[in-house]
Amino acid sequence: MIAEKIKWVRTALQPKGSVIKAILKHVLWCGAFGFLISLLHHFEKPVSQPILVNVIPSIVLGLLLVFRTNTAYERFWEGRKCWGSIVNNVRNLARQIWVSVDEISPEDKDKKITALNLLVAFAVTTKLHLRGEGVNSELEDLMPSTKYIKLKIMNNPPIEVAFWIGDYLQQQYDRNCLNSYQLTSMQELLNSLVDNLGACERILKTPMPLAYAIHLKQLLILYCFLLPFQIVDSLGWWTGLVSALVGFTLFGIEAIGLEIENPFGYDANDLPLDAICETMKRNIDDLITLTPNARSHQQDSITN
Repeated sequence: MIAEKIKWVRTALQPKGSVIKAILKHVLWCGAFGFLISLLHHFEKPVSQPILVNVIPSIVLGLLLVFRTNTAYERFWEGRKCWGSIVNNVRNLARQIWVSVDEISPEDKDKKITALNLLVAFAVTTKLHLRGEGVNSELEDLMPSTKYIKLKIMNNPPIEVAFWIGDYLQQQYDRNCLNSYQLTSMQELLNSLVDNLGACERILKTPMPLAYAIHLKQLLILYCFLLPFQIVDSLGWWTGLVSALVGFTLFGIEAIGLEIENPFGYDANDLPLDAICETMKRNIDDLITLTPNARSHQQDSITN
């Protein structure tokens, strides 16, 4: 229990992953302005205006912030579901390719391994595409050099990788290494991968409406500006501290929504796409070490 309490306190106080750095300037301004109003009140200036509490009701601002945060979290969670689907589809497609595709020539196994690595390459290119980054050395070991060079000039690398995987499946069907049912099943998984790519692109390219974001910021600034005038008569010298705490709460909620609405970046609160891609790579490497029951060139040689 003591260890859990210590962990809870450390989590509450840790700066990494929090939005304190992003909102610190706003909080300090709120506190400084509140202190200024309390100072004017101390010198009996007419700064106390309790009637201003009705200008922006707290419940209205609260509902706007909740809507902002919920909308951002829906985008974050949808992105996580898309990547969870990518992981599952890569695993299923890799398993079906490794088990179902017959090896009727000596180089067929190498081609299967290349196709499995292309599945990892699809995930990596999707990650880079969503982050607005070009093809880099992370992909160099996942495909032949000719494909790597060609991929660098593509506008949408994940689509090109999906094309190569689909082309491989069609070739194996034409060589009678797959039957039509197996090909259909694998193509459906590949189509699902492309659908997940499109869903992630929809999240990335459909930001929060600018007018809504601007209006919310304006209301936040106006509320924090009027707050000291409302509370200075009852709080006195505590006005600055209370104003800073209120600003910390409101601006923090708004900053959290801003940070998680695009979950594909490098922030501490974004999706761990690097770790997800690394997990898929380990899964494929483990799968390659297994011996499938599909007809292979070595089995045919032993039989003959």
